[in-house]
Amino acid sequence: MADAMGTASSFGWDFTCDYESEEHAYIVYKTLSVDKELQPDKVRREMAVSGGKLLVHFEAVEARFLRASFSAFVDLMVLVTKLIEEYGDVSQA
Repeated sequence: MADAMGTASSFGWDFTCDYESEEHAYIVYKTLSVDKELQPDKVRREMAVSGGKLLVHFEAVEARFLRASFSAFVDLMVLVTKLIEEYGDVSQA
């Protein structure tokens, strides 16, 4: 269902996850957008949806903050993706 790839730069990371559905990508976006960074002075996350893809950009003052933020984000993204896969669209029921 989802295909993901990322590119690294010094304490920054651009991540794209292709859901092949604008609706699914938007569900993940809306679900994860309420989860704010715990240390916004040290880590910044920007998200957008385009063409069925979730686009995420991370920036951090240190690599360890970037790793922790990215790891927590991916854990939650996997959970939301599994829920979509398990229960599907409400409109399909």
